[in-house]
Amino acid sequence: MRWFGHKMVRMKLKPVIAAAVLAMLILTGFALAQRDADDEPTAVMNFLVLKEDNGKPVRNAAVIMHAVNFHGKQERGDLELKTNAEGKTSYEGIPYGKLRVQVLASGFQTYGEDFDINQHEVSITIKLKRPQGQFSVYDDHPKDSGAQPKQDAPPADQNKKPD
Repeated sequence: MRWFGHKMVRMKLKPVIAAAVLAMLILTGFALAQRDADDEPTAVMNFLVLKEDNGKPVRNAAVIMHAVNFHGKQERGDLELKTNAEGKTSYEGIPYGKLRVQVLASGFQTYGEDFDINQHEVSITIKLKRPQGQFSVYDDHPKDSGAQPKQDAPPADQNKKPD
């Protein structure tokens, strides 16, 4: 009977040992992944946000950065910075690759562009535009940028006699 009990103990230890080995493999994988992430080159991002019309700095603009995968899709997580009185902000530790930058500021159009980060220090100057009028499909729009919009003909004079 004793031998049977010894075999039962050995049978119960097998799943425990297997779970311990599996846990060690998982932890080793995480450690290797973390080490690889630490070895990735990173960049220092410097932003200067200016008003397009007069070149003056935009204070307290939100500069939002999103990583972009190789399919062009925005990754989860983002980083938001605020500009100082000189319109500047910076961040160190951005991994190389595609980066989507959005800038939001009260009284200005939203700015957005993708950048390929591939050097240690990147400086980006962003010129924000003032809002423009709404575009309507019901309005007449010139075919080329230099043409004047088509005006409606003045109403015919109802009191004028025919010639």
